[in-house]
Amino acid sequence: MPKQYAPGAPGRNPVVPEARTAYDSYMKTTLRIPALLGPAGPVTVSLTVALTMAFSLLTAPAVEAASPAGRPAIELVETAPIETSLDNPDLREAHEVWVEMIDGAQNALAFEQFYVSSEPGSRLEPVIAAVERAAARGVAIRFLVDKRFEKTYAETIARLDAFDGVTTRVLDTRTLMGGVQHSKYFVVDDNEIFVGSQNFDWRALEHIQELGVRVTSPQLAHEFLAIFEIDWAAAKPKEGEAPIAVMKREATTWTDLTLPIAGDSVVVRPAFSPKGHLRDESMWDLPQMVAMIDSAKTSVRAQMLTYKAKNRDEYWAVLDSALISAAARGVRVELLVSHWCERKGTIESLKELQEVPNIEVRILTPPEWSGGFIPYARVIHSKYMVVDGARSWVGTSNWERGYFYDSRNMGLVIEGAAIGGRLGRYFENGWTSEYTEPVDPAREYETPHIAD
Repeated sequence: MPKQYAPGAPGRNPVVPEARTAYDSYMKTTLRIPALLGPAGPVTVSLTVALTMAFSLLTAPAVEAASPAGRPAIELVETAPIETSLDNPDLREAHEVWVEMIDGAQNALAFEQFYVSSEPGSRLEPVIAAVERAAARGVAIRFLVDKRFEKTYAETIARLDAFDGVTTRVLDTRTLMGGVQHSKYFVVDDNEIFVGSQNFDWRALEHIQELGVRVTSPQLAHEFLAIFEIDWAAAKPKEGEAPIAVMKREATTWTDLTLPIAGDSVVVRPAFSPKGHLRDESMWDLPQMVAMIDSAKTSVRAQMLTYKAKNRDEYWAVLDSALISAAARGVRVELLVSHWCERKGTIESLKELQEVPNIEVRILTPPEWSGGFIPYARVIHSKYMVVDGARSWVGTSNWERGYFYDSRNMGLVIEGAAIGGRLGRYFENGWTSEYTEPVDPAREYETPHIAD
């Protein structure tokens, strides 16, 4: 008989008073006094750096979003792995959209990526060619990558760095924040952004299921660029300066953005991590995501690469308890995860969720490419959630504690059925596909073949 989880019950408690009390306290006491903070407390930076950062905050643009005629201000963009039925014909492919955005750049491009990796003849090659064209016409281009894969994928970043007009830096995120620079986004001319699950990797453009968002909005681009500037400066601090400094600001300075789409509109808000490394802590993604789940009336549908509520013997309750609480009040909760979750240490959390009434977890395993095995590919990698078909989150975080507390991740919270409804259909395409099967709590799963 399935386990019964009721509010107030011991064990895997959907309420988890300590966790929820901590969250309520955090949301009520979000920093609202400007201060310079480093990973271990207050730090000292040069007067020049402090004044520059302060001026950038004071001059944040408050302008209406605009986009060229015929193109929506906000657009979902996918990668459907080739030789599968996971394609959504009405969504454009990332490799096409990226080239279009880069070719449209007039002044500046800022890329913050986990790593960069290309292969001859791949879909990433036209993107790199677009970067080279942009540099040749005088666009100032910066690439920031994480130190973790600096040596593993050294060739492509060195190739980009060799272009005149392109500057690259490596961020030691583990030292600064405790995790990795896991976000995947870029900013064009302080006017539009692309953020999503797609790494700057040839596999992410043809052999992995991915989802991202293109948004035209100077206001939103400014917020993404502000995070980029923080990390860019941290990647190469001046002699004698602390490795990172984040100037806090009044949380009330952000005004949620209304964007037109297909005769309708949506409201958009940034959702960033990690906590403690944001200039506006009210933009921390995790409390926003919990609030969305807590608001659910009928359904919560979410997809991610991995979901883990337990790390060794420690139970991380925040998202887990929110989902269980939603299910306990009659909300239908559906999680779609990748077959990488079949690993020991990860599958256990999903087995337990599967036994909770009103919660169903399915694993999607794309077929191997006809050309043979590809390491770290043929997997679903999209990261998003849609609540009641109307409220959505799209981002770069997997649902594990470290992505929210220790690693840089970026995303958007989007209110409105124009995006929520389309995300629901995107979810349904995977949920009902021939590659999907429910998690079996009684099954002993074999370790998936991820790399050689």
